[in-house]
Amino acid sequence: MQFEDNRMYRVKAVAEALDVSVATIYRAIESGKLDALKIGTGKGTIRITGKAANIYVNACSEAAYQAYVVEGAPAAASDDVAGEVA
Repeated sequence: MQFEDNRMYRVKAVAEALDVSVATIYRAIESGKLDALKIGTGKGTIRITGKAANIYVNACSEAAYQAYVVEGAPAAASDDVAGEVA
């Protein structure tokens, strides 16, 4: 999945594109793994640049590669876990 670098995406759009929950995207933002912009005052609205989304996807891909290819963790074990990978 590739996001357009200069475009802004809603949290829901990123979650749908990655097939994860909105909560997963918010957790990634809160943990600092995914950069986002808050627009407005108070509760405001959150937007994610395509560039930030691509960086996040690449980081997740690299982590999966390290875990399953380099370290040899069985991929089938992760399929048994209820929840999401991101």
